[in-house]
Amino acid sequence: MDSFSYKKGQLFAEEVAVSLIAAEVGTPVYIYSKATFLSHLAKIQEAFAQLDTTICYSIKACSNVNILKFMADAGSGFDIVSGGELYRALQAGADASKIVFAGVGKTDKEILEALQAGIGYFNIESEQELANLITLAEQSGTVTKAALRVNPDVDYKTHAYITTGTKETKFGVDIERARKVFADYGDNKSVKLCAIHVHLGSSGKTIDPYCEAVEKILPLVEQLRAEGHTVDALDLGGGFGADYESDTVPSASDYASGIVPLLKDKGLKLILEPGKSICANAGIMVARVLFTKQGGSKKFAIIDAGMNDLIRPALYGAFHFIWPVQVEENLVPDRRSEDLQLDGTEVIDIVGPVCESGDFLARDRSIPAVKRADLLAVFSAGAYGFSMSSNYNSRCRPAQVLVDGSDFEVIRERESYEDLTAKEKDI
Repeated sequence: MDSFSYKKGQLFAEEVAVSLIAAEVGTPVYIYSKATFLSHLAKIQEAFAQLDTTICYSIKACSNVNILKFMADAGSGFDIVSGGELYRALQAGADASKIVFAGVGKTDKEILEALQAGIGYFNIESEQELANLITLAEQSGTVTKAALRVNPDVDYKTHAYITTGTKETKFGVDIERARKVFADYGDNKSVKLCAIHVHLGSSGKTIDPYCEAVEKILPLVEQLRAEGHTVDALDLGGGFGADYESDTVPSASDYASGIVPLLKDKGLKLILEPGKSICANAGIMVARVLFTKQGGSKKFAIIDAGMNDLIRPALYGAFHFIWPVQVEENLVPDRRSEDLQLDGTEVIDIVGPVCESGDFLARDRSIPAVKRADLLAVFSAGAYGFSMSSNYNSRCRPAQVLVDGSDFEVIRERESYEDLTAKEKDI
């Protein structure tokens, strides 16, 4: 389980007992492993080393500036989707030329901030957006690069909310329209339209859609070059799957084995925007059992973390492996799996304190028996966990902790009641 493992029945984050962190910092708490972040980044860097590749970590997945700092130090660029994420990247000391700005709704303020910062590329979603970028670049006297987002109409076969590569989405333009966009805007001096961007979605489990997308895009690149346009980069987006269940998605080297041969000798720089595959298994959320109860034929464990802390199960029906922080050695799991059943487990619903029927982290889940005050670890919570958290029900967001070997630091303090109203005016 990456750098989270059980030793004599007790869960450790790298070399630190998770129960020790919970005792000192409280619950709920997000705990991250620095070694896991860096290991996953290095595996992608190594897998695509045969190509001129820039890895742009997707800040939206897990955005704490302390994490961004060590990712930048390890050579990562950044994929951003807002002015706030640009601010975070710059605060972390990012190389601005390795920042890619995506998103369908960039405001003029955000665009001007990114132009001033000198980012590497704007990923363009529509003709209107490109025309507006040109106007702002000309007015501000800056020159930038842009990548046109093209939908190759490839079905990534993932959740409808995170599918983005088919024609019927709000993202990008279709292949047929791309040539017209280059014809209309390809020779602009302020915005150099010189790249293609493709993003299929998130949480796919095979490399085939990526290979299909590349195979569909390469003829477009050849056509555009034949028409006199410069296309020197392909941004293949992110969406590499993460092992929410053990050994269920391709490795970085698996992805590279399909993609690299297609792009060798094509004269294209490659940009990748992985987020989830780097950080999902680099973090866990730890919660404490408040009560257990029987409701008809169901048993519930009510914990002190809810959908405001980790919304993915309620929003997507997403699976997170959940297991007690301390168990008998015969109940130490050998894999993360939705259907894992061991002798000595019971089937329960794991629910939170939020006043919503949809406030659950797991339903009909088999785990070792738990009681009041026991600690539960919610695995693979590093991606879209804290970054999608909220103050719903006026709940304070959890602390964030970074583990580095035998040391740990609080990298974001737990919010207080005073924090909840700090921005509200007293009138």
